Amino acid sequence: MHKDIERVTRRVIARSADARQAYLDKIRGAHRPGVSRSHLSCGNLAHGFAASDVHDKSALAVDRAANFAIVSAYNDMLSAHQPFKTYPDQIKQAARELGAVAQFAGGVPAMCDGVTQGREGMELSLFSRDTIAMATAVALSHDMFDGVLALGVCDKIVPGLAIGALAFGHLPAVFVPAGPMESGLPNAEKGRIRQLYAEGKVGRDELLKAESESYHSAGTCTFYGTANSNQMLMEIMGMQLPGSSFVNPGMPLREALTRAAVARLNVISPLSPDFLPLGEMINEKSIINGIVGLLATGGSTNHTIHLVAIARAAGVLIDWQDMADLSAAVPLLCRIYPNGLADVNHFQAAGGMALLIRELLDNGLLHEDVATVAGEGGLRRYCDEPFLTADGVVEWRPGPSKSLDSNIIADCRKPFSKEGGLRLLKGNLGRSVIKLSAVKPEHRVVKAPAVIFEDQNEVKARFDAGDLDRDFIAVVRFQGPKANGMPELHKLTPVLGVLQDRGYKVALVTDGRMSGASGKVPAAIHLIPEALDGGPIARLRDGDMLELDAEQGILRVLDEAAIDRAPADYQGGHQQGMGRELFAGFRRLVSDAEAGASVLEV
Repeated sequence: MHKDIERVTRRVIARSADARQAYLDKIRGAHRPGVSRSHLSCGNLAHGFAASDVHDKSALAVDRAANFAIVSAYNDMLSAHQPFKTYPDQIKQAARELGAVAQFAGGVPAMCDGVTQGREGMELSLFSRDTIAMATAVALSHDMFDGVLALGVCDKIVPGLAIGALAFGHLPAVFVPAGPMESGLPNAEKGRIRQLYAEGKVGRDELLKAESESYHSAGTCTFYGTANSNQMLMEIMGMQLPGSSFVNPGMPLREALTRAAVARLNVISPLSPDFLPLGEMINEKSIINGIVGLLATGGSTNHTIHLVAIARAAGVLIDWQDMADLSAAVPLLCRIYPNGLADVNHFQAAGGMALLIRELLDNGLLHEDVATVAGEGGLRRYCDEPFLTADGVVEWRPGPSKSLDSNIIADCRKPFSKEGGLRLLKGNLGRSVIKLSAVKPEHRVVKAPAVIFEDQNEVKARFDAGDLDRDFIAVVRFQGPKANGMPELHKLTPVLGVLQDRGYKVALVTDGRMSGASGKVPAAIHLIPEALDGGPIARLRDGDMLELDAEQGILRVLDEAAIDRAPADYQGGHQQGMGRELFAGFRRLVSDAEAGASVLEV
């Protein structure tokens, strides 16, 4: 193992000792021998299978067949989740063929950040993760189930499903993806049209045409944002089958992998000698592997929040310093948009997850000695990739040992960067994170006066008025979880990108989030303490000279006296409509970003 990976792992294990033991005690206490429903009364059990068909009813009436919960984030508006419509029937049939049963235990909400970007609904996005976790727990609360098949793909959905499943960590769980849509209009061309639209050089018709040619069918968006970062994480952490992340919807291999997921869950169920509860499987090393994968691929900054929350759900305590220390040791091995021109389909064709995991394992950057849903062999099993045999069965064969396109996947000898794509920024404004992998070196240091905004729409209005043609650092504050739910501010990317292309030194500082698809413009995000907590960002004024030095990890206001000012008054927090009032309790109770921005005590 690389000495720095080992050092951070030991630190996390030591820090987590009490919390991890308490978690393990809880899930071990929840486990009972045999099938879960054997402990129900006859009345309870009759309710549990009253609507089942004759075959499933007879299987559930005795204690010899495992019963699997299907928890799905299906809806037919969200392209990434539309393919899940047919999964329950596929899963139920696969379970019956194995002598087991599967029941649709519950649906969870799934909102699309692409639809809500820049809209009021985005203020509910981050909080939807905890709602999904709670909905997952409700689905699993009936004591009917011996394992979980979690169907989800996108931004908050997979983290929420993971947190909810870990709350029932005495059960095994397999995550089942739907795959990315096939490649459409290249993401870089889509970004170019967006910038032209921001400048008023093309109209709405041309913009909609470009967007529709990019997002054109069922499946996940093809850029490497939070949704596809989720899929990478679930695979590198051993929570879904090897090579299952980036197989397109509708392909025969996709359906066969879904059936294979059911078969693997049956093998690790409580009725099997290979019983493997999720909470025992996911440990400190699994979480470290997830962080390493995120860094090596230049994944979404949203996981500096989500991974913290997922880890805590398993009794593992990580923080941004752990991520920064790992980033210094892990090279950047992937160029996937917005960190390059390729999309995830190109990544898959260049060698995909099998090649990436092999390269990281061979260079001591991943823990091989972890349990996974694939069974014996540890993480080395994930160097294999799935193929469909002539009789329609999945078999795994060794994946490529060398990149099939070195412009997309590099090796550790000649990485795209010697460090990962994440940097922790510290200074008199607090702590924040920045994603470096998409920011060119010449844009990583900005020293410029602050321009203060308290609404992202103000940025576009002042840009349209010609008021921002200069060097400046946009300070967009009162965007933290307690203020308004910590919305993504991806809508700012085209505007700031235009100004950067005009030759101005521009950057963003915010206590809010940016989309996992964001890049190009340096952005210090997730700043804590947030403005509503009286953080220094609330004390800044127009014209204060700020320094954002991503190379040295510095974020500060040059005049220390600015920190002593009274904080600005928050003018928001009173909005109604769009469901905001339902989430007022979330805003009051939520933790800060480095603690996972969660209301759940786990």
